[in-house]
Parts: sequence; structure tokens; C-alpha cells
Amino acid sequence: MDNCFSTCCCVKNLFKRKQSLSRPIDTIFNLPNTPTSWPPGNGFASRVIDLGGLQVSQVSTFNKIWATYDGGPDNQGATIFEPTQIPQGFSMLGSYSQPNNKPLFGYVLVAKDVSSSTTNSTLKKPIDYTLVLDTSSIKINQDTTCYIWLPIAPDGYKALGHVVTTTQDKPSLEKIKCVRSDLTDQCESSLWIWGSNDFNFYDVRPINRGTQAPGVHVGTFVAQNGGNTNPPSISCLKNLNSLTQIMPNLLQINSILQNYSPIMYLHPDEEYLPSSVNWYFFNGALLFKKGQESNPIPISPNGINLPQDPNNDGAYWLDLPTDNANKERVKKGNLQSAESYVHVKPMLGGTFTDFAMWIFYPFNGPVRAKVKEWGPKIDYNLDEELRKVEKLLPGKLKDAFEKIIRSLPDEVLGEEGPTGPKVKYNWSGDEV
Repeated sequence: MDNCFSTCCCVKNLFKRKQSLSRPIDTIFNLPNTPTSWPPGNGFASRVIDLGGLQVSQVSTFNKIWATYDGGPDNQGATIFEPTQIPQGFSMLGSYSQPNNKPLFGYVLVAKDVSSSTTNSTLKKPIDYTLVLDTSSIKINQDTTCYIWLPIAPDGYKALGHVVTTTQDKPSLEKIKCVRSDLTDQCESSLWIWGSNDFNFYDVRPINRGTQAPGVHVGTFVAQNGGNTNPPSISCLKNLNSLTQIMPNLLQINSILQNYSPIMYLHPDEEYLPSSVNWYFFNGALLFKKGQESNPIPISPNGINLPQDPNNDGAYWLDLPTDNANKERVKKGNLQSAESYVHVKPMLGGTFTDFAMWIFYPFNGPVRAKVKEWGPKIDYNLDEELRKVEKLLPGKLKDAFEKIIRSLPDEVLGEEGPTGPKVKYNWSGDEV
């Protein structure tokens, strides 16, 4: 959920292209439901965020600068855009690029100096440019020749993106702004946009991402020689202010959930269903402790007797009732009581809010793995049998199967039981 804007702002006029073949980028991505406003409160959805003497606003209206129509993901090429309709007083930090195989969906941040300093402003124009790429010698299907320029920042400042032109003339020094170094963060090349072994475009993102990480994704791209090498030649932003002041309040959270909550469908033959946590507690769930496995404790219906010390993680676990009748009954869950549990967290320096939704199941249920390319289909229980299957596969399939095994959660591969949300990486880390 984007904290900069209350609604998704989209391109008004799509570019016309000489190419007759339509590509996904010719379509603008729109959310199925775009509310015009959110309930008031805090700094959420206020359209502008103050990072500490530097205000940023999101722009997703663009002018097309250049496009190529082959190479990149799905061999459909890529397009470079420049932000338009920049709010009064704000400056461009870089250009935007994306592959042509997806609808137009991106954004870039623009910035405004709101510091009180006259000698140490948060924004400064570059002192010169370095030519990064000239496509005149590259044999590609392109609109025109593309020139990509990297701003040379003054001492104490960093460049956050490129300026792109279709002529050999250097851009104006007024075209883009560099940001004071203390308001920048190290970034890394992320999603591949377009290129070859010799030269590539990548999206960039903060290298440290989590609920307490201050790095801000700017939305610009980096053009660089060779492959995905880090660190890139540009930086990301950093939020020096409190992240909590721009988090949504309860009314705003409820409004977001009403508009965007996913719908979960269960197969009609599903034997093991979800329940609420309280139903699980009320119906005989037991608390076990290492070293005292023979003496489990019934959990209070409201969970009040659960351990509270954060330093004893791993010493306790929950399990089903020990008598067979209740054990089988509780295993099946109770759909009528089931609830979704929502974890709301700040991400990317508070400029985004993640809504992580959790469903509780009293029992994992039986899990089976199926492997099929050429030859017979093999169906095995997920435990040591996985390794037996691996031995039967030819070389290429064996490598692919090993990747599948490594990607499976530990609890699926025979851990005593699944771990709770708190110890999952995305509880406080990135969702991707």
C-alpha cells in the first residue's frame, strides 16, 4: 500500500508508436477499485512525505523518451520514460524504465527542499554529466538513438537516477537534482529490465529492507556495464524521520481492508479447515515444554497462560489434544470460527505499508509432492521419499528437483511443527 498518494495516479495519454504490434506496456495498469479518499489521520495518504528536510511526492504520469522492441523479458524490449506533471516546487530525481511485457505500472519520486539551511540544502543540481550509454552502435530495433547520462553530484551529494536524451547534447544542469548524502542510502540492482551481457538496465531498491530500515525506493533505474553488479552508480533515499508518523490509523486500516482484502477459496473436498486461534485454545489445545513433554498444560481460552518471555522462543510449542477423539475433531478445524489475522507494518522507509494476512490451521494436513517432464508420474509422501525420487531422475531434472526441495518450508520437510508468524522473515522483513 503506497503511502505517498491516496489513489493510484496513471498516465493520461499513452504514446503512439510506429510499431503496429501491441505490447502489454501499451495498457495502463489500474487497480480494480480506487477510492478517492481515505479516512483522515496521521500522515498516511497525504500525497507528500517529509523525510527530514526533504519532501517527496510520487509521480506516475510520464512522457515516453525512448523504446526498443526486442531483447529483455519475453524479448519484447523496454521503454524509458520521464516524469511529467511534477508538483510545483518539486524536482526530478531520475527517469523511469520498465520492460514492455507488462502493463505500464511504475512511479518515480520527485523531491522538494524544505530545510531551513541556506548553505546545506537537501537538493543541489549536478556539476556535470557522464555519458553512460549511446545506442547508435547497438544493432537493436529502436525508435531512435538513446543517450543515457549519469549526473555528477557535488561533494556531499549523490545522484539518484539518470537523464535520458535522444541527442548528443548534454542535458541542462537544471534538469535534475542530486540529494544530500545523509538523506541517501545504499541500494542494489534488483529486477532486470533490458540489456545483454555487455550492458543492462535494472530497477534499484534499498539494500536493507525491513520494518525499521529507513531506505526509500525512488523508482528510478540504473544503466550499467555488464551484469548485475553491486553497488550501482546511483543511490536510494533515506527517511530520517519517524516511520510510525505516516502509518495508517485503525480507521484507515479498516477502509483499506474493505477495499482490497483478498478472497480465499477452499476446495470442497478439503478435509482440514482453518479455525480461529481462540477456538483452537477452547477446544483442548495443549502447551508443551522441552524436558516436560509428558506434562502438557491446557491453554486458557483467551491464551492468558501462554509464555510471554521473548527469550524462551523454541522452548515451548502448541499441539493438539492427546486423546484420539478430540485430537481428530480439532484437526479438522472449524470454518465458522475462522478469522484472518492482519499484520500492518511500515516498509521502504515508511513510504509503503505492508498488509500481511495470516490464516490459522489447527493441523497442517497431509502433504504430497508430484513430479512429472517426460516418463511416468510419481506421487510420494513428503519426507525421506523426496530423496528417493531424486535418485531416479536424470541429471537436468535432478537439478530442478533439488531447487524445489530447497525452496520448501522446513516444516513441510519434517520439522516437528510449523513456526509462528513472529519467526517468519516477512514478519519484519520484505515480502519479496
